[in-house]
Amino acid sequence: MLETWLTETLGLEVPILGAPMGGRAGGELAGEVSKAGGLGMLGAARYNSPDWVASEAAVARERGGRIGIGLMTWSLDTDDSLLDAAIAEKPTLLSLSFGDPAPYVPRAHAAGIPVASQVNTLDDMRIAERAGVDVIIAQGGEAGGHTGRIGTLPLLQELLDATDLPVLAAGGIGTGRGLAAVLAAGAQGALIGTALLASPETVGPAYARTAVVDAGSADTVYTAVFDRARNQPWPSRWGGRAIVNDFTRDFHDVDAPDSQLEQTYDPADPRRGVVYAGEAVGLVHGERPAGEIVRQIAADAERLLSRWG
Repeated sequence: MLETWLTETLGLEVPILGAPMGGRAGGELAGEVSKAGGLGMLGAARYNSPDWVASEAAVARERGGRIGIGLMTWSLDTDDSLLDAAIAEKPTLLSLSFGDPAPYVPRAHAAGIPVASQVNTLDDMRIAERAGVDVIIAQGGEAGGHTGRIGTLPLLQELLDATDLPVLAAGGIGTGRGLAAVLAAGAQGALIGTALLASPETVGPAYARTAVVDAGSADTVYTAVFDRARNQPWPSRWGGRAIVNDFTRDFHDVDAPDSQLEQTYDPADPRRGVVYAGEAVGLVHGERPAGEIVRQIAADAERLLSRWG
């Protein structure tokens, strides 16, 4: 029931990718997702270094044997050293998202590496398709971190009808029910992030895991205030979905200068730091190992699909 283009092409046991979450998905998390039969992806954010990519890739391989790597395409336009570092690791899959991947896809393909691209609109998909990517990831607005505004299900349906490329789904998928639903709709697998955010293998402060466990599905906000506070030059079309806290209550949709945001933001304070998470946060009820979560999602999805079939 869980054999798809994704499992067959990448040699996976289950059609699950661990999302390349910047600041959260390091080698330990990626390795545990791969060990459980999916493919864990490192989140190589613009502030990471080539040395970070190499060291975290080694950790992931030691744990799980294989890795994927996700990059923010827009940041490569000014510095593509992370792309060189990622290609050097020969990942099972390279994700080039948030921008036109056309300048970079040939370099990955020349190294024999398939390329995925997360997209948020039909126009994004057409750009990625023209660039020659191998697989499209329909990332809906329910997703945590930087994302678009269209819901996962409408976007997935639109893209499945518009392309012959294999399509994966991302955003709001946190249990076997979600995986079964997108597979039944025609997706070849799912990218899962928020469901893993309370896992002990994540990178980041302990309070981030506590915030994920405590939050409900209505406790997120789509905002740019954390990018402004941290001087992260994300293109304006992509906001980030984060758990609501005092900082967002004070500054989201408020006309405040960036200098005030920078002075008030405190990454060590759960009331003032950022915890990016999607609407599936309401499905996370405790800290659990990432591998256990992946295996349960896959088993529950297979059971549901078998029953429906």
